[in-house]
Amino acid sequence: MKKLFVILIIVFTGINLKLLAQNSNVTSTVVTKKSSNNLIQFSGVVLDKDSLTPVPLVAIIVSGTNRGTKTDFYGFFNLIVNPGDELEFISIQYKNAYYKVPDTLNNRYYSAIQILVKDTVKLPTIEVYPWPSKDEFKKAFLTLNLTDTDIERADKNLQREALTYLERNQTASASENYRYVMQAYYTKVYSAGQQPSISLLNPIAWAQFIDAWRKGKYKKEKKN
Repeated sequence: MKKLFVILIIVFTGINLKLLAQNSNVTSTVVTKKSSNNLIQFSGVVLDKDSLTPVPLVAIIVSGTNRGTKTDFYGFFNLIVNPGDELEFISIQYKNAYYKVPDTLNNRYYSAIQILVKDTVKLPTIEVYPWPSKDEFKKAFLTLNLTDTDIERADKNLQREALTYLERNQTASASENYRYVMQAYYTKVYSAGQQPSISLLNPIAWAQFIDAWRKGKYKKEKKN
């Protein structure tokens, strides 16, 4: 009689455990379906606080997860979130910003505008030397030749060979090229609808002519 009573207790205990497991599975399934039904399509744009211009390539991460996205060239983003999620906005030259999605939303679509504030980062001073180590600097310093005086160095820089080399190989600077182009443009506009003027008094044209003549560009090629 006692054995039968023990067997019945074991059977009823197993049935109750099975029912509890089924109830827990059903509850978890309902919770999962409920959470999936509460997903929100969160979209918006990220702007700079000072200029109100879009900030591209901003990393947007859901805090505590490995989910996220980034803004496009126009600062627009689109992300699937849950109510109550906290978003972190990360971008270079800007301070990190945080935005919490309201947990009382009933709509499946939500949009917002996020403003980022520029962050000033002071980098430590770095001194760049042309020598890889102090020993190399010491060696170069000890072997430095300082026998020439200022007058001797000036004479070397003013030698005819050095000046001729600079004359033939040194190109015009950016400002000189700009002035030449603008002068040609003004001359073209000034003589529009008329006969073009002859640049007999143009020093640049004479310099180009003399340089081309020295290089032999006007020599006739000999026919074999």
